[in-house]
Amino acid sequence: MNAHASPARPLSVGRYAPSPTGSLHLGNLRTALAAYLSARARDGRFLVRIEDLDRNRSRPDLIVEQLADLEALGIEWDSEPLRQSGRGDIYAGHFERLKRTGLVYPCFCSRKDVQAALSAPHAPAGRGYPGTCANLPAAVAQERIARGDRHSWRLRVQQAPKSFFDGFAGEFRYDLEAEGGDFVLLRSDGFFAYQFACALDDALSGVTEVLRGADLLDSGLRQAYVLACLRLAPPRYCHIPLMMDEGSGRLSKRRGSADLRAFADAGFDALAVRSYLAHTLGLCEVGEWPAMTELVERWDLARVPREEVLFSQQTLAAFGESQSP
Repeated sequence: MNAHASPARPLSVGRYAPSPTGSLHLGNLRTALAAYLSARARDGRFLVRIEDLDRNRSRPDLIVEQLADLEALGIEWDSEPLRQSGRGDIYAGHFERLKRTGLVYPCFCSRKDVQAALSAPHAPAGRGYPGTCANLPAAVAQERIARGDRHSWRLRVQQAPKSFFDGFAGEFRYDLEAEGGDFVLLRSDGFFAYQFACALDDALSGVTEVLRGADLLDSGLRQAYVLACLRLAPPRYCHIPLMMDEGSGRLSKRRGSADLRAFADAGFDALAVRSYLAHTLGLCEVGEWPAMTELVERWDLARVPREEVLFSQQTLAAFGESQSP
């Protein structure tokens, strides 16, 4: 039996799923820490999944770097990290199940086509896919596929719920049909889309809680719907407010937001960074250095700030200064 499992209650399983397309910034690490603490506070297992489906942007060296960053913070996982790039056959099998239900259809629209349709006079209200190929006759679609026309596969959302319950945000209302439209599950380049692979891996890995940033709140509804279509149980979703930079912008890999090495170069070791992140989660005071076991004991989702957290160099400096004799 796993050392973190309790025989008195069902096993809780949390996870963190980074994409190796850039170094982890403080916002990423804060989410990873929160997800880890939430799982361990329930005596649960914790998994790491590498979301490397984007072959053009994923880098093997970043996988090594990201795992090292998690270890430096004291985050441990209970089995070998799962890599999505090696699970194509699994995704394909479940995708075929969906095709047989008639819930997915081929779409021959490029991004430019979709934008043109949305900007055309008398275009339907909304800002998502307008359903151009949704009712294309099957014979026509098959003919186009046979002649090699580039296409993706979309999931129909007309029957999708208009809301779902989030463990942090509460009842979240979002009309997929009006706001996003039928969304892509299999891309035109042959790779499965994030919404499909992520949802499926959570279910197949037995994940019971997905704790991540609020920027993915609408993805929670999409992924819960994907799992409902596959008749698979969804996890409990908890989307916490993001950490923003001092310019009130969102921390971002693409923008090169500072990573653990940058803070180490500035004199902040991993313990100082972890303690600062714990402080932004409402778990410790400035200058306090709780051990990971203490943070697990203190974890309470209700202590997490309800608003976005602004990164403070001054507050981080207080954690660094507290290490001086």
